[in-house]
Amino acid sequence: MYCTQCGHPLPDVRDKSYICTKCKVPIATWWDEDSQTFRTNREVILPYTPPLGSPTVASSAGMDFQDVANTQTIEESCFCAALIVLEGHYEKPRLMGYKSMEAAKKMIAQTLDRSLNKADVREHLAKNVDIWMRLQRIFALAVPLLISRSLREQHTDAGVPSGLDVPESAALILKHYDLLREDLHYLNNLLVISRNMLAIKETAQEICAAVQFDKELHRLIILCVNVTSKGYDGENVTETDRVRLLEITELYKKLLVTCLQHTHNWTMGNDRFKMSFWFEMLFDNDLRNDAIHELPPDELNVEKVFEEVKNWLRRHNKKDPLAAELLAKYEAEIAAGHNAGPLPSPLGEVDRDNVEESTTPIWKADLEDKYEQDRLYARVSHEIDVWWKRVRDQNYDGWVVPMETVEGAMGRAESCKDNAMDRYMPRGQEHDNHYGRDEPYDQQHEDGNDDQDEADDRSIQEDNGEDDDGEEEEEEDDDDSYAEGPLRGLLTEIPNILDTKQIEALHMTVKACIVDSMGSGLTPAGENLQKTRCKMFLALDCGKNLLREMLVFIAVWEQTDQQFIFQITAQIIESFHHNALLPYAWNSLRILKDIVSPAQTVLLRLINYMFRARKDSPIYDDLKDYNRDAKLIHFLYNYFRCRVVPDCLALIAAQAHIRQNKSHPSDFPVDLWDMERAKDGLSQYLDFISVIAEIPEMRHLLIEWECVYELVALLKALESGVARKPLDDRQIPGPSRRPANMPPSGSTTPVIERPYDDQNSHPSPQPNVPPMHDTPHKFPWAGIKIQILIILTALIAPTNPRRNGPGNPIVQKQLLDQGGIMPLLNCCVYDGHNEYLKERATLAIKFVMEGCDEAQRFVRELVPVKQAQANAQKARQAVANGEGPMGIGRVGALGDKAEELERQMKSVHIGKEMGFVSSSSDLRKVEKEGEGLGLSLDGEAKGKESTNASSTVATNGTAKGKGKVKK
Repeated sequence: MYCTQCGHPLPDVRDKSYICTKCKVPIATWWDEDSQTFRTNREVILPYTPPLGSPTVASSAGMDFQDVANTQTIEESCFCAALIVLEGHYEKPRLMGYKSMEAAKKMIAQTLDRSLNKADVREHLAKNVDIWMRLQRIFALAVPLLISRSLREQHTDAGVPSGLDVPESAALILKHYDLLREDLHYLNNLLVISRNMLAIKETAQEICAAVQFDKELHRLIILCVNVTSKGYDGENVTETDRVRLLEITELYKKLLVTCLQHTHNWTMGNDRFKMSFWFEMLFDNDLRNDAIHELPPDELNVEKVFEEVKNWLRRHNKKDPLAAELLAKYEAEIAAGHNAGPLPSPLGEVDRDNVEESTTPIWKADLEDKYEQDRLYARVSHEIDVWWKRVRDQNYDGWVVPMETVEGAMGRAESCKDNAMDRYMPRGQEHDNHYGRDEPYDQQHEDGNDDQDEADDRSIQEDNGEDDDGEEEEEEDDDDSYAEGPLRGLLTEIPNILDTKQIEALHMTVKACIVDSMGSGLTPAGENLQKTRCKMFLALDCGKNLLREMLVFIAVWEQTDQQFIFQITAQIIESFHHNALLPYAWNSLRILKDIVSPAQTVLLRLINYMFRARKDSPIYDDLKDYNRDAKLIHFLYNYFRCRVVPDCLALIAAQAHIRQNKSHPSDFPVDLWDMERAKDGLSQYLDFISVIAEIPEMRHLLIEWECVYELVALLKALESGVARKPLDDRQIPGPSRRPANMPPSGSTTPVIERPYDDQNSHPSPQPNVPPMHDTPHKFPWAGIKIQILIILTALIAPTNPRRNGPGNPIVQKQLLDQGGIMPLLNCCVYDGHNEYLKERATLAIKFVMEGCDEAQRFVRELVPVKQAQANAQKARQAVANGEGPMGIGRVGALGDKAEELERQMKSVHIGKEMGFVSSSSDLRKVEKEGEGLGLSLDGEAKGKESTNASSTVATNGTAKGKGKVKK
């Protein structure tokens, strides 16, 4: 044993009156039953090893141990004692006894509780450099030990190692289960305490960085990600082992969350440490950017950015005055040997006194000294500044890129429809001035083979008893459709590991680094460091990958607008908007096979949330804010017109081909999952347009760009390509699959359903027909019509608050020019896929009709003849059965005309209800048309149901008298 005051050796056997022979300090105070001697808490618990012959070194340094005053509080002393025990525990495992570890555990628990509830305890602990050093040494010893007990393969700084043997790692964790559970509890409690200590801000942050505790935290985050990102096959382990593996994984997740919270507190309010965190997060071993599909190369030199940011950190290394004083005091006491040892040597720092920052940035491209060149520039990175000017919104300095014309959009739509039933292939982008306007589809190869044949194999690749290679290829295809290439970056995997509540610290840290309101203002050189970090986030691959993962984080889809995680993410997106980088972010999130990728869909939802807040705010009083929002709307709508609508029209046209028996269902180009993603993207886009239509300052942009064209085109396509869902959706057997006990169509015997008939005596040849939504060519696009009608109503309605008076004449004319009256009237028929469709359509038609003579005249010319409608239905049934006076030769043409006539007659009932009564001349014209088709002048129908041309038919189809309408 050695004396803690002077390091002098003490005898093993002592009595109550024994004092140190050198420093004259009383030693013995209580009797130790284990050692059978008198002991005191002033003794060194561990065997004392004087550093470099401590008494000799101390005396040579001119330090007297009696001059070292003990100024620590009781909490600091207890916590230091516990840290010393833990350090020995990790340095030489199983050296410490059970009682020592229990005592250390109790001390740590007490310190944790006091650091949470007492601000003075937090402050004393945070300003104790010795505590920070011992924490750093404990984690430096513990992390390699955890790696050896949790991972079969050594981890790397690049993230999850390739080829990691998951079963062997699981066996390793099970082997060291007890030790891992104990160590993870210890380390998490220590991190919580240090996280609380960082609440002191500048002083604690500086000491944490000086002892390089942040470096150990970096290694620990990588370890947690490596362990928690693996999946353990529950079928290959017992139930007990599975529970143990799950428990260790949850402890690692808990430790990862604490690491993120610690990082947030370390960077909060400190530009230097924010940039240091950005430096560690955004740069990996591969200092280059991968090419983004369909985008021209951004020509960013990542190696140069890395060097420039590193030089900025070297120049800005000035410490907090109080932290510098505490560190200097600690270094002066190192020779005494009672603290944790010398501080780690700083890496690559430059003496602050010799660095003078310029207040006027000067870029000297021909200067060979890179450090001097960056010092004269005085900003973080010249390369990032140049990159931003290349990739920002092309309309940033003025309206340079025009909106695509309606004629051009029509051409794109027709081109897509012409290729609708070809294989749905990704398309190359034309690098022109129209925000990625590209050709509809790539053409097939000259030999007629398609290089994307494997894309359609997903529907037939099932378990057929062969090797599992097919399953692996299918999984790879799914991954490639989500994101091309491996995801790089330290934090990229974290959104796939943590849940909604756990991941908040990550989003809060990103927000603190890039949102303007959380910055410290401009630097002497006039640079906003928050904006610079925002640009770096999107300029580097690691940042773009993290953004994608944050957006497709599964919980974001399920969160409401009021949830904390959603609002934080929305603030991050708005910071991109303030830097004119949302168009670049949108293009970087594209996936070739998707019309709108999942990440783009979530991004659009966040943009919608951002614009909803504009409705009741005076933000547009500032012309700068107005122009910034208008340019973003311009970009997004141009993309909607040039890519989203043409591709959706192509898919719906393919559905129409199959519905009209022009193509086989197996030829449909995409699967159901692709249709779901396309519908989600289209729905979110329509929601965006609806929000813009409700903002008075922005509504005129949609009218000026003639957005009525896209809305009407989608309504027409849905009418022809998607069948309505009837009120009673029980399927009626058609002619081709009529049961054996069904009478022919000419018979008048009613068909009665007998659910209790003996099925053996009446076998039905009809197979089990899958529901409509199980087949992609019958995808219903539910709710899309409702969204379109909401937008049309908002655009065409009067601008006064009560919406009284005639509709908007400009929109009325646009609607008539695009032939939009009939699609609106067709929406008056019940459709179970769109609730309250008729009510929405009626409101829209009301605004179309009021004050528009041309629209009223159009509806008056439509004649609701119930007789012609009934005859058309009978004629269609006869043609389908190959019967009737026309013969089989006219089946195709007559069937199409009869269906078209039936649709027209269904739609004009709304005109009748609104008071546009037909004249006798109109009735004669329709009768003449029906006579030409043979719908009302042939067979039994003419003799029984012919009508007088001068009669007017009421809306219920019953004649009530000449020249009168009775409802």
